[in-house]
Amino acid sequence: MQVKICGLTTSEQVKTCIEYGANFCGFILNYKKSHRYISYQAAEQLIKINKKKTSYVGVLVNPTTEELNTFSNLNLDYFQIYGDYSSKEIVQLKNKISKKIIMALQIKGKQDVLKYKIYEKVADIILFDSSGLHKSLSWDYNWIKPVPSSVLRMIAGNINMDMLESVKGIADIVDVSGALETNKVKDIFKIKKFLDKIKKINDQN
Repeated sequence: MQVKICGLTTSEQVKTCIEYGANFCGFILNYKKSHRYISYQAAEQLIKINKKKTSYVGVLVNPTTEELNTFSNLNLDYFQIYGDYSSKEIVQLKNKISKKIIMALQIKGKQDVLKYKIYEKVADIILFDSSGLHKSLSWDYNWIKPVPSSVLRMIAGNINMDMLESVKGIADIVDVSGALETNKVKDIFKIKKFLDKIKKINDQN
């Protein structure tokens, strides 16, 4: 099971994630409603940190063409995109920006999971997320069990350490943010503890 730590805002947070083996570091680039939002200049500085084996992800909510063009200048590995796009539009976007795509689906009900079929052949990863965006809401992760193993499945939405054992057979990647914060700020101790737990679970398998 891989892990993405999202909503990072400081170099200490990023370096800790890399040192403790996070597979993905996520940065909120254009969603100013989130307390995890960072400016272009801040993102530019953070992604200069040697990522080693970690991938850098830029999170974009309903991005404009101008925003996509601007943020494509950042040395990111993935764009994580929220919005209503056709598979053709995602292909065109990938060709234009030369980034891998995490397509985020907001899950309110079981039927929402089926939207993965639109993107399974064009997105590199499908993220099944809650409908809360910057609010961590829970949903039934078991809904994604019928999704074929050919789809790289990431889940988000109120993920915490206590549920890792139960989701390890469901998701390929867990995406966590709020559970690693204290007073809306990423907690270095919580990051280390979470990533250590992931490592222990993976070592058991």
